Amino acid sequence: QVQLDEFGGGLVQPGNSLRIQCVVSGNTICANDMAWYRQASGRGRELVASLTIDGATNYADSVKGRFTISRDHKQNVLYLQMNNLNFEDTAVYFCQAKNIGMPWCSGDDFWWGRGTQVTVSS
Repeated sequence: QVQLDEFGGGLVQPGNSLRIQCVVSGNTICANDMAWYRQASGRGRELVASLTIDGATNYADSVKGRFTISRDHKQNVLYLQMNNLNFEDTAVYFCQAKNIGMPWCSGDDFWWGRGTQVTVSS
């Protein structure tokens, strides 16, 4: 099993930056592609950014040019650097890892963290 724990959320003013992180623990070699999702109050969960094991990235149009996803494989941490934050970025941010699917990687196809709240407010 893989455990994901997000850290670093908080209250920031519009235009400021914040970096959140997701610590991967447990059977870390089973975590393949990873992603950040977010869910604003009253809305569904949406993909923010994804990062394949090969390093390919994908971003939601609303965050392109402002957010950067990265991963430290040695430390088993996934990051999301968020710059020029605006009110619409307010949400709970969730980390997701895809099961690499090897025989020793039992469990779900995807693992999720519990989320970290990011609030953009003046």
